[in-house]
Amino acid sequence: MDRNLIDKRKETISNLIADEHYVPMKRKEIAVLLNLAKDEREDLNIIIEMLIQEGRVEETKRGKLKKPEEKILTGTFEGHLKGFGFVAAEGLEEDFFISEGDRKGALHKDTVQISLLKNSGGKRKEAKIIKIISRGTKEIIGTYQKSKNYGFVISDNTKFDKDIFVPNERSKGAVTGSKVVVEITDYGNQNKNPEGKVTEILGHINDPGVDILAIVKSYDMPLAFPDEVMHFVERVPDQISDRDRKGRLDLRDTAMVTIDGEDAKDLDDAVSIKKQGENYQLGVHIADVTHYVTEGNVLDKEALKRGTSVYLVDRVIPMLPHRLSNGICSLNAGVDRLALSCLMTINQKGEVIDYKIAETVICVDRRMSYTEVKKILEDKDRDTIAKYEDLVPMFQRMKELADILRERRRIRGSIDFDFPESKIILDAKGVPIDVKPYERNTATKIIEDFMLIANETVAQHFFWQEIPFVYRTHEIPDNDKIKKLSLFINNFGYTLKVSQEEVHPKELQKLLQKIENTSEEALISRLTLRSMKQAKYETVSTGHFGLATSYYCHFTSPIRRYPDLQIHRIIKESLHGGLTEKRLHHYHKILPSVAKHSSETERRADEAERETDKLKKVEYMEKRINEVFDGVISSITNWGLYVELPNTIEGMVHVTALEGDYYYYEESSYEMVGEHTNKRYKLGQKVRIRVAGTNRINRTIDFKIVSEEEDLEFGEGEF
Repeated sequence: MDRNLIDKRKETISNLIADEHYVPMKRKEIAVLLNLAKDEREDLNIIIEMLIQEGRVEETKRGKLKKPEEKILTGTFEGHLKGFGFVAAEGLEEDFFISEGDRKGALHKDTVQISLLKNSGGKRKEAKIIKIISRGTKEIIGTYQKSKNYGFVISDNTKFDKDIFVPNERSKGAVTGSKVVVEITDYGNQNKNPEGKVTEILGHINDPGVDILAIVKSYDMPLAFPDEVMHFVERVPDQISDRDRKGRLDLRDTAMVTIDGEDAKDLDDAVSIKKQGENYQLGVHIADVTHYVTEGNVLDKEALKRGTSVYLVDRVIPMLPHRLSNGICSLNAGVDRLALSCLMTINQKGEVIDYKIAETVICVDRRMSYTEVKKILEDKDRDTIAKYEDLVPMFQRMKELADILRERRRIRGSIDFDFPESKIILDAKGVPIDVKPYERNTATKIIEDFMLIANETVAQHFFWQEIPFVYRTHEIPDNDKIKKLSLFINNFGYTLKVSQEEVHPKELQKLLQKIENTSEEALISRLTLRSMKQAKYETVSTGHFGLATSYYCHFTSPIRRYPDLQIHRIIKESLHGGLTEKRLHHYHKILPSVAKHSSETERRADEAERETDKLKKVEYMEKRINEVFDGVISSITNWGLYVELPNTIEGMVHVTALEGDYYYYEESSYEMVGEHTNKRYKLGQKVRIRVAGTNRINRTIDFKIVSEEEDLEFGEGEF
């Protein structure tokens, strides 16, 4: 049966059973009523089973089918450390609270059926699980604890709140403190814990790197490349040949540099600039990775599977093997390399008035670091200026053009959130010795500005070519969130102009400019950021709200992002006139799944990066218990205040730790309010905290608001 026929038959059966004149019947009786032939009755059984799974039909113990007496929904169970959970129901934005007694043995990620309970007066709707449709977890990563005759595994994911019982003979020799992968063999029930067997021992919890490895495994991210990939890479040349150069635009005499972090090894973008009259000639040159990673070869399949490189605090999990990313595809200085170049002529207004996208051969003159370029342009460091004397005019032109491009983006309404990222420094054993903000400087902004304009130019070109492509999109924020933000900022005398139920990015940009250097800046900036949606990859150019542009793609990092690799292939085919009807049909067919998978692997990488950062921040603060720091309230929830310290570390002040009154969260004003004293804690407020405790398993840090007496008792913390 095709999808349309299934849906049509489901509606027929569902409407029949829902009819007010319907009398409960057995399946055979419904088949007779519908005059179905014997060979059609199996299809009827399939349809009925689907309706039962969806909660639209109920089957009694006597086999009679009837309309459910209570509303049944299907969704995914999300567990909680304390035993309760939530179900996100299909098609509904709001989730449902499930008490521990109403779980029916459900575990984190299980697909379940729920029936709604009468509202108990709380804000969140409640439900009970009536059936587990399918299990969502087959294996978990956790810490093994050994007892005399058995062992058990405590999951690293606190949402999976049940320990896994492991018989001794299935422990694979694990000892207390071993980080293990355990396969679930029996899911247990409401009164019995799940049972499993250890399939892999990652190492001991105290061994360097094992904590991060456990996170990598929990996100099912591939580490080592398969043998077939490594064998293939061995055949990739170390140098480009005369044959490779043939037919390419030769830019080896064009002065160009790479500008990256000091420890970067995969240099996939170089820049060149010169002035012609009043106009700038900007070249953005990107490693031609697809010359080696052709469609369908083992490298391409592995890169697609990985989707992106993952940058964790102690390691990089690359999308492509190092022999490529650090070798022939790295734009190292002084050697010929193949590139795909976007050559743009940009006027004094920052407009791209002409451009060319071409396959090129290049030779980078110098490898520069962000620090060195910053010393030249910001610090005016004499020694560094003297060292790179011949290149200084180039960097000055780069800054001129970058300032023009940034101003043009500002005028059109591009939003720039400047929240610092964390830089975590580890010692040789993986122990964090420093945590500090990773600040942007003149040099990092120049590269950002040049990559942005290249990405826009390429996206716009292929949009108007009407060729299948992968775009980077960012949707307009939900109107309800913008209305809520608008209502809140009115309290501070600010307004947002919303036309036709939509807000223009320029309005949010104006708001951020107005609040700059005010006491409410941190508060409103964070709320504005939370009102935004996540960017993603799509095959339709719906625009990028945050950048205030109709056309955007990711063109500049094919070594570490699959969408860039994918569009390079399309660009090269287009340049060679190879996009036949057959190839266009091929791309129309495969690109939706490429875009979807790339978005999913990007989310997975982001989450893993956040988890590893949180883990190392907890480890760093373990040695600072009872020290006192100044921080800013970064978030407020029903269960407490999150406070961010100047070094980007965030911890929680639990509502129960707020002394002197009973506190509750007032959602309309984003404040925690004392019931009797009316004392208020609000977003963006500066507070003084003491580090009260840490928990590596939960990756949490507990803070406590410091009283004046405590301030004198405990020592000032140092970072």
